[in-house]
Amino acid sequence: MKKRTGIFYAKILLFGEYSILCDSMGLTIPYTHFKGELSFINEDKYTDIDFATSSNKLLREYSGYISDLKQKGTLKCDFDVDAFVADIDKSLYFESSIPQGYGIGSSGALVAALYEKYVPTAPSRNDKLASAEMQKLKEELAQLESYFHGTSSGMDPLNCYLKHPLLIHNKKDISMVGIPRYKHDQKGAIFLINTGKPGRTNGLVNTFLDRCKIDDYMSRVREEMIPLNDQCIKSLIKGETKRFFHTLFSLSAFLYENLEPMIPEAFKKVWRHGLESQSYYLKLCGSGGGGFLLGFTEDFEKAKKDLRKLDVDIIPVYRNLSNI
Repeated sequence: MKKRTGIFYAKILLFGEYSILCDSMGLTIPYTHFKGELSFINEDKYTDIDFATSSNKLLREYSGYISDLKQKGTLKCDFDVDAFVADIDKSLYFESSIPQGYGIGSSGALVAALYEKYVPTAPSRNDKLASAEMQKLKEELAQLESYFHGTSSGMDPLNCYLKHPLLIHNKKDISMVGIPRYKHDQKGAIFLINTGKPGRTNGLVNTFLDRCKIDDYMSRVREEMIPLNDQCIKSLIKGETKRFFHTLFSLSAFLYENLEPMIPEAFKKVWRHGLESQSYYLKLCGSGGGGFLLGFTEDFEKAKKDLRKLDVDIIPVYRNLSNI
């Protein structure tokens, strides 16, 4: 068996929520503020014993899912189920600060940790993977995560596993990428807003897919949402600050008008204020309906003051080097 795995971080999908279901580009980053690691209850640790016990129970239920796949011969990776069950019997659990249902990869981090520990053929995270290797890894991780959501693209656990920003060109082409902070305005930042309640992924995704069956709605997704989403990614990576925020304003406005069921009612005025004041722009973080909202601003201190007036506190995600 391998040694105990290390720490796995949360992830944030900066761009691609919902549009990625229609084969748009996507950009996802690891978020180190929230993290998790495999551990054992009987180690010399101080933790929430109720949480640990509940996690151990969930892993036992999950082991049944993995065992069934292996018995049917449909498991895509060489997962060591026997070692996994033996560790569960020894009180294995996932010590995690990643909030569940908030769109930042709680199940992705868990799957990444299990994959590294119990799949002997797991690639080293230090290896530079070819496109075909990354696609294979994504498919294996997607199958492991599908237990938690019914279906999975595999992007969350892939980002959590590799611990590196990933650029999704399309469903079959993914690459590691850098985001050049030094090229962007030194006052700018990316941040999270906590809506105070978990989201509900399955129902909202189904709502979006049902709407996409309507020709007019699908046309707006293809002709407006996807081009805006893709241009935001390209401008962010190239360091084109002015063009990035100009496009982001249009994307945020499109989401406000066309994905309104995904925006918590209490935060619609906050979203609208950002568009009207141009102090900050909001997007969904994950499927929406709750969890976190994702914000971008050219002036972090101004946005923070404006949001404080609306009784909203923010959590910084990404700031330029001069601000750190």
